[in-house]
Amino acid sequence: MNGIFNYIDRESPIHRLTGATKLVCLLLWSFAAMMTYDTRLLAVLPVISIVLFIVSKIRLRDVRFMLGFTLVFMVLNNVLVFLFAPQHGVSLYGTKHVLFSLGGNYVVTKEQLFYHLNLVLKYLATIPIVLLFVCTTQPSEFAASLNRIGVSYSIAYSVSLALRYIPDIQREFHEISQAQQARGIEMSKKQSLVKRLKSAGAILIPLILSSMDRIEVISNAMLLRGFGKNKKRTWYMGRPFRKWDILAMMLCALLLAASVWLNARNGGRFWNPFLA
Repeated sequence: MNGIFNYIDRESPIHRLTGATKLVCLLLWSFAAMMTYDTRLLAVLPVISIVLFIVSKIRLRDVRFMLGFTLVFMVLNNVLVFLFAPQHGVSLYGTKHVLFSLGGNYVVTKEQLFYHLNLVLKYLATIPIVLLFVCTTQPSEFAASLNRIGVSYSIAYSVSLALRYIPDIQREFHEISQAQQARGIEMSKKQSLVKRLKSAGAILIPLILSSMDRIEVISNAMLLRGFGKNKKRTWYMGRPFRKWDILAMMLCALLLAASVWLNARNGGRFWNPFLA
């Protein structure tokens, strides 16, 4: 069963980068993508993302659930934007080129479609990088990375525990579901949604109870080992920067610089091809 937010161990140049490097690159990349609506830059970032996915040897089936969820959310977001602000693109770009009318205020314009294109590109520019970071970074190394950039090691370790616990919850949910179905609880698509929701209660209650037991065991183990006593700690998964780490951060910093430069050149976040 493929999980969500799982570390996928592969031998690739992306995996060999330190967790701190990947975290810094993720932040720089996200800032670069979110700061601008310049279509030229937003069109380049998804292409680089695809290349990085190929280099990392992460297959589409490994992240198909999150990609499908993102696709649904992206479509829903675009539909809602058009329903509640069908003329938002016109107000942003200052021109109006009507393609056809759907009745009333719902007029499809080039400006609105161009704005929706930018929204889609923003999703395609950011979501793959987030998935790539999650799939190529061990939770313990991620915690070491957070601590390295100044986050308290208690918070960093809590994040690490949460990320490592997600696959366990998925696996335990699947096991409890199989056990309950073996006892005659029907949860297939043949049943109505209401009956399936009621049957889910038979899974959630054991899952919650087992999770509480596991939390207590982990808390006691950390307390007995004196966790949080000292202000600093060492990290087993922490690694020093190498030349490829420095190069990766420099390239992402250049993307952020390009985003800032385009904003300054365009006189704002939006590149307006309709006034060219």
